[in-house]
Amino acid sequence: MLIAADKFKGSLTAVQVAERVTAGLRRIVPDVRVEAMPVADGGDGTVDAAVAAGFERREVRVAGPLGHEVSAAFALRGDTAVVEMAEASGLQRLPAGVFAPLTASTYGSGELLRAALDAGARTIVFGVGGSATTDGGAGMLTALGARFLDADGEPVAPGGGGLGDLATADLSGLDPRLSAVDLVLASDVDNPLTGPKGAPAVYGPQKGASPDDVETLDAALAHFAKVLEESVGSRAAEHAAAPGAGAAGGIGYGALLLGARFRPGIEVMLDVLGFAPALERADLVITGEGSLDEQTLHGKAPAGVAAAARAADKEVVAVCGRLALAPEALGRAGIRRAYPLTEIEPDVAKCIAEAGPILERSAERIAQDFLS
Repeated sequence: MLIAADKFKGSLTAVQVAERVTAGLRRIVPDVRVEAMPVADGGDGTVDAAVAAGFERREVRVAGPLGHEVSAAFALRGDTAVVEMAEASGLQRLPAGVFAPLTASTYGSGELLRAALDAGARTIVFGVGGSATTDGGAGMLTALGARFLDADGEPVAPGGGGLGDLATADLSGLDPRLSAVDLVLASDVDNPLTGPKGAPAVYGPQKGASPDDVETLDAALAHFAKVLEESVGSRAAEHAAAPGAGAAGGIGYGALLLGARFRPGIEVMLDVLGFAPALERADLVITGEGSLDEQTLHGKAPAGVAAAARAADKEVVAVCGRLALAPEALGRAGIRRAYPLTEIEPDVAKCIAEAGPILERSAERIAQDFLS
């Protein structure tokens, strides 16, 4: 039995999901052999998943999205690091109810990458998602040695809004160690940088951007790419249109400028966590996340787990808080059956507040259906 589930956002971490499912299974089949592998798709929880798989947790002090110092973590095993941009620049780093769509910066994410380099990383999996920022990765690049100046030769203001004043971009001072590192951009988002499917238009409103802010940010990021084209050539424009450039407020674009290669986050994480050998040992796989819905099918962790398991001819079931997919859609994704908490407790608020005990009851049902 392999439990490879993501977090139930707002209720349970991926580690807690595995613990609760294990407890429920063992209540019905006490001697069942369970292997837990918490997973993530590059967004928040990615470092925790790596640590649960045996990576060492490293804490550093970096700038949060508003410039205040925060304590952030990355994960290290040998010369491989897992860096999660949300640790430094995520929405959870903002005070409750506060958004800063025009001024939030990814500078701290650059500091996290630099800390991974300082720790000797030669491969860096850069998980991006859950960002508070829409600055095209300008803050991150600045922390790594780039310079973005206005017409007076002064650094532009932090955040995407400040990029409208950009006159010159200089990447010549980037940390030279970056050229010797395999940087993997891990994301479930394949949007370009700008335009109707770009970072500001699609994700800006989630970060508090008004329609006017979205317009401002889209123009500023387009200008950013144009100035960079003058500095580094046509690859700046090519990267802006590439899948993943719009990930996490455009930090994907900054990562591509650093030479990153874009891969679906869950695929990268399954490789890093050692999923394939664990899958070989399993006869049933339990995956899941807080909400199984249309988004799940587009690169989220349960879909990635199910695809890998189906390729290995392993049966998959899923646990979730709520289920918004028809059985046919689940089947096409490789999931035989889903067990939502709302099937046991219809009150959604209660499901969120008491997710752990209810999830254990769901796991009991799985044990009765598949192990008894």
